[in-house]
Amino acid sequence: MRPVLTPRALFVILSLALLLALWLSLALGPVSLPLGETLRASLRLLGLPLAGDGQAQAELILGQIRMPRTLLGLAVGAVLALSGVAMQGLFRNPLADPGLVGVSSGAALGAAFAIVIGASLGGLPDALSPYLLSLCAFGGGLGVTAMVYRLGRRDGQTNVATMLLAGIALTALAGAAIGLFTYLADDATLRTLTFWNLGSLNGASYTRLWPLLIVTAGVALWLPRRAKALNALLLGESEARHLGFEVERLKRELVLCTALGVGAAVAAAGLIGFIGLVVPHLVRLLAGPDHRVLLPASALAGASLLLFADLAARLVLAPAELPIGIVTALLGAPFFLYLLVRGRA
Repeated sequence: MRPVLTPRALFVILSLALLLALWLSLALGPVSLPLGETLRASLRLLGLPLAGDGQAQAELILGQIRMPRTLLGLAVGAVLALSGVAMQGLFRNPLADPGLVGVSSGAALGAAFAIVIGASLGGLPDALSPYLLSLCAFGGGLGVTAMVYRLGRRDGQTNVATMLLAGIALTALAGAAIGLFTYLADDATLRTLTFWNLGSLNGASYTRLWPLLIVTAGVALWLPRRAKALNALLLGESEARHLGFEVERLKRELVLCTALGVGAAVAAAGLIGFIGLVVPHLVRLLAGPDHRVLLPASALAGASLLLFADLAARLVLAPAELPIGIVTALLGAPFFLYLLVRGRA
C-alpha cells in the first residue's frame, strides 16, 4: 500500500498539530487565557525578561498547574506511542499493544498494592507519598515484564508466541490480584484506586514529572537508532539474522524499552489505553511501515492525541473532569473495531 503522505508533509502536519495542542492545553481551562497573554507568560516563565503588567495570575496558573500537566501529557503520549511501535515491530503485528508483555497490568498491580496496603497501614508517609505509588507501579510493571520475558526464553532463544501467551496469563493473574485488593479496600481507598485505574493528568507536578521526562528522552533517543533493525525484523527473524542484525539482543532491548516507557507512563498518569495501539497504526496507514519515519512521527502524534484527549476530559463536563482513560477508550475502541472490519475485508 502506497503512503498517503510524504514524510515531509506528515512531519509538518504533526508538528503544527502538536503546537496547536500545546497552546490549547496551556490556554484553555476553568480560567481561559488569550493567546498573547499565554505566550508572554510562558516566555517569562522560561526566564525571558519581557515587560508586562498583570501577568502574575497567568504565570501562576501556567507555572503551577498547566505547564506540568501539559508536559506530563506530552511525555506520556509520546512514550506510549513509541512503545506501541516497538511492540508492533517485535510481534510483527500492527494490532499489537504494549500491554501484551504485561507491563500495564503489572504497574496497576503495584499501584493497587501501594494504595490499599498504604491505606491499611495508616496512609503513606508525607515524605514518600509523591514517590512511593510511582515506584510501586514502576516496579510492578518491570517485574511482570521480566517474568513474561523469562517464560518466553528457551535454549537461549526468545519465542515471541510463548511470550505473548505468558503475557496474557500473567495479565489475568495480575487482574485477579487487583480484584482482591479492590475487595479489601475501604470506600475512600476504593475511590482512589478506581480513578487511578481510569488514568488522569490531574494533579501533575514537577516532582512526578522529571523521572518520566528522563525515561521518555531515553526511549525517544534510543528507539530511532534501531529503526533499520526493526525494518529488517518485518521480513522475519531469519531474514534479519542474514542481514547481520542480532535478533535476540534486539528483542531484549525492545522488551526492556517498552517496560521502562510504559511503566514510567503508568506510574505517572495511571492506566491510559489505546494510545500505543491506535497511534502507530494510524501513522503507518498514512506514511507506510518504514520505522525511520514511523518512530518520530508516532511520538509527535501520540503527544498531540493525548493533549487533545486531555482537553476533552477537562472541558466536556466542566467544571467536573472526565478520567482521560475514558476519553482515549471512546476514541480508540471504534478505531480498533474499524481496523478489524477493514482487516476482514
